[in-house]
Amino acid sequence: MNATVLTTVAATGFTVAFFHAAIPTHWLPFVLVARARGWSHAKTLLVAAFAGVGHVLLTGLLGLLIAWFGFKLDERAGHLFPLLAGGILLLIGLFYFWRQWRGGVLHHHVLGASHLPTKQCGHEGDHSHWDDELKDSQLVKAKTGDTTAISGLFVMLTLSPCEGFLPVYLSGVQFGWTGFIVLSVILAVGTLAGMLLFTWLTLVGLKSFRVQRFERYEAGMLGTIFTVLGVLVIVFERT
Repeated sequence: MNATVLTTVAATGFTVAFFHAAIPTHWLPFVLVARARGWSHAKTLLVAAFAGVGHVLLTGLLGLLIAWFGFKLDERAGHLFPLLAGGILLLIGLFYFWRQWRGGVLHHHVLGASHLPTKQCGHEGDHSHWDDELKDSQLVKAKTGDTTAISGLFVMLTLSPCEGFLPVYLSGVQFGWTGFIVLSVILAVGTLAGMLLFTWLTLVGLKSFRVQRFERYEAGMLGTIFTVLGVLVIVFERT
């Protein structure tokens, strides 16, 4: 039964990481900066992977703190911990449903700029608010070196960890350090796969996917995922 629960948690973690990486904040800046600076497709993908590693490492560090807290709680709660974890996941699911009801967009980390209004998100077509943000950015000005642009992209993504994956770490606490390692690997694979896939698709001109819509409904999707995961954790514990 534990293997079934771990498989469910792992699959959930991959889904969260991959679709979180589908949000434009994780790939569109790289495409626009590459277009402005004349980077090749290979270089753009390498820069995206480099920034993605920073994104994953910070998220994993936060996950480590959550895992440590969970281990301590598990020592005190014993067999009640899965029920507590399931209940927390249900509350997190309700929180994301509330976020969706309030607007849906979770974050807008934009190349050092301030957060953008929700109504600007989800634009489709060749021109978006990202073009306006990048127009006067140091990341695309020819007089700045590529090192400045790459560093800016790295910092931008690293300082916006995948908050949606953190509750997944909590659900894996009952599996100890094995669960933490498995989920960390899944976080890295799902995030980097999503980033590189959508960056590449945009670079080669396949824009029909309209993945900007994921940003609009991300909170609702996470609410559904964590509600289902919370129920499964509780049900599997009782069976």
